[in-house]
Amino acid sequence: MLTIFISCVFLGAFIGFMAGLLGIGGGLIAVPVLLYLLPLSGVMPEHLTHVAIATSLAAIILTSLSSARAHHSRGNVPWPLLKVMLPGLILGALSSGFISSLFSSDLLKQTFAVFVILMALQMVYPVKVEGSERVLPKTNYLFLSALVIAIIAGLMGIGGGVLLVPFLCWCGVQMRQAIGFSSVTGVTIALFGSLSYIAAGWGAQGLPDYMLGYIYLPALVGIVSTSMLTAPFGAKAASTWPTALLKKIFAVMLMLTGIKLALG
Repeated sequence: MLTIFISCVFLGAFIGFMAGLLGIGGGLIAVPVLLYLLPLSGVMPEHLTHVAIATSLAAIILTSLSSARAHHSRGNVPWPLLKVMLPGLILGALSSGFISSLFSSDLLKQTFAVFVILMALQMVYPVKVEGSERVLPKTNYLFLSALVIAIIAGLMGIGGGVLLVPFLCWCGVQMRQAIGFSSVTGVTIALFGSLSYIAAGWGAQGLPDYMLGYIYLPALVGIVSTSMLTAPFGAKAASTWPTALLKKIFAVMLMLTGIKLALG
């Protein structure tokens, strides 16, 4: 447990710095690392991916909350849009943990591996979205979109920004507002997704000590203890470091990680 905690302290520092530097969420980094660390604590293979994803989601809560507060202070959060999409986000996030329990750990791991590869390709070849002349879809379509995005984000252990920001921009929302909106919804998805994984994992057989449902608490505490501290340093470095090049290098690392996970 001590080894995992110390490792996650360093992991959290790296996640926070990279989040500030490249504007990425922590799930794409945390889940692969946790998949290798958690067996040291006695997490059985049939629970491994569920625990990694649940712990990642729980760690995202505080990181997204910090970002959301900053965007709110700058007026970047379109709160009326949140009122429309919030029910779908909550329902999707709450469903994710129970939906994940329907899949085997290996299948969930393979799905995550494919998702990581796709996100790496997106970082190297970003999809251009032009939505200045578009208008927001009707309420029922926004609800369904929020529902699907929250389910996918919860299943993959991410905040959902990589899916939500392009969708909102395509719908005509300004980029800064799409990012601000994503930071708030990241809190929602992570919070309710975590609650879902807690309920889905409650009483599961074969889990080690210090579990809250599917969330492994020593890893969670280790990650959040440093991730919020290093994010400002990453944001400061973004103004001087060659961010575009670093993003491509990081994307290659993600792709190799995804391939390794897919191959087992």
